[in-house]
Amino acid sequence: MPAFSMTRRILSLWLPRLPTDRLRRQLSRTAAPVDSAPGDVPWVVVARLANALQIVALDDAAAKAGLEVGLPLANARAICPDLMVFDADPAADALALEAIAAWCDRFTPLVALDAPDGLLLDITGCAHLFGGEALMLQTVSRALTAQGFAVGAAIAGTAVAARTLSRYRHGRIVGVGGEADAVSALPVAALGADPAIGHGLRRAGLKSIGEVAARARPEITARFGAAFTSLLEQALGQRDAPISPRQPLPDYIVEKRFAEPVATDTVIAATLSALAATLVDAMARHGKGARQLRASFFRSDGAVRAVELQTGQPVTKAVVIDRLFRERLDAIADPLDPGFGFDLIRLSASQTEIVVQQQRDLDANVHDNDELSALIDRIAARIGGRRVVVHLPRDTHIPEYAAWAASAQHHLAEAAQAAWPARIAGEPPLRPLRLFAHPEPITVIAEVPDGPPARFRWRRVSHAVVRVEGPERVAMEWWRSDAALLTRDYFRVEDEAGLRFWLYRDGLYERELAEDEEGEPARPNWFMHGLFA
Repeated sequence: MPAFSMTRRILSLWLPRLPTDRLRRQLSRTAAPVDSAPGDVPWVVVARLANALQIVALDDAAAKAGLEVGLPLANARAICPDLMVFDADPAADALALEAIAAWCDRFTPLVALDAPDGLLLDITGCAHLFGGEALMLQTVSRALTAQGFAVGAAIAGTAVAARTLSRYRHGRIVGVGGEADAVSALPVAALGADPAIGHGLRRAGLKSIGEVAARARPEITARFGAAFTSLLEQALGQRDAPISPRQPLPDYIVEKRFAEPVATDTVIAATLSALAATLVDAMARHGKGARQLRASFFRSDGAVRAVELQTGQPVTKAVVIDRLFRERLDAIADPLDPGFGFDLIRLSASQTEIVVQQQRDLDANVHDNDELSALIDRIAARIGGRRVVVHLPRDTHIPEYAAWAASAQHHLAEAAQAAWPARIAGEPPLRPLRLFAHPEPITVIAEVPDGPPARFRWRRVSHAVVRVEGPERVAMEWWRSDAALLTRDYFRVEDEAGLRFWLYRDGLYERELAEDEEGEPARPNWFMHGLFA
């Protein structure tokens, strides 16, 4: 029997007035006097194009007044003197589109940006959760309209077909295999191809998508390219291409929807605990544990709050997940603001691993490592994983590169097995335990040019050297591209107060140093690199 394959369904959302709708929402949330700009006054957004201010976006009132995108601002003022003009802000529009995409995550985790003013939602297999495709389309459209956005929406089997219909046939739902009939009467501009291609098609007398589709494919490809042919076939439902979701699909997702928004900490915590138990049960059926978790809180006004955390080992217990999120929520500087309440709470495991069952013996080290890993997870949940580090050795003799700070959650086992240079008992260390982040310049007086320092000045304090050891010569790796790295001579020195320093001379006399402007050999510089405790 052939394998069952579910037909893909795409919901396309088009926000034709996104810039002006964003500005109206922004003004309504600030103290700006909205009464000074009533709703019947046309609003336009302009940008400098071809050395002239042109309209790049407008609202419904401006469109009714006869204005259109691409019209110079001077001509627009002549047509409509009482015009509200705003400067274009593509970055703010992109952030607004991203926020709407995050809100759409409540319907499907597969949401792709169709910049600059559209979204594509893969609703395959999830429309029945909202009463079917028709009711789902109405729910999304009405919710966005209530938030102040003009919206066009359509559903089809391919992204290009849905996108085309959303801009010319709002509310259209195309059945399986009906894309060709649905888009055939639309103009070729609906495909969103390059304007030069549209101009060429119109010159050839091909004004609708159906007329273009009636021509032979080799003829279209030879004249307008293979990319346009692929775009045409996708609009006709004869070919498909996957969308690119803004976030990868998590391995496991559990969620709780509320008939009425919830805002109390007790209900939120109880919901997270219940979702953690459900998530653990789902992962246990496949023998997996969570390494990266994400809790998403969808507010009733469209805002979305998300909290993420990582673990050092696969988590297989709900009580551990619950405790980590409690630590995280208690520690975040900007706590969750429920506003009028959350109507959806989702818990997802975006990264999982297969849990390997190990035979445990009476060795205490195994249990100590588990407890240490759990402690690191709790600390990382409270202060952030980047702040909990372990140091690992590197195979290099350059001091500042000899060790690197790695995440303790991901490199705990490596840190336990790291092989550091052994220290000889009874002898002082050859290098300081900690180095300065950046070597600090010092002024040195030496008896001979290549000799050890006899006196140096550091941080406005002069030090007389009474004991010195060295030099320890460190040559830079030849494969490094940084030409400023010179051969160093390190010295361990002690001053009259008993303080011990680790300093070095950067460069060798008459070998690595360039001559100055007068032709004399340049003198090497000295730096303080660390202190001995």
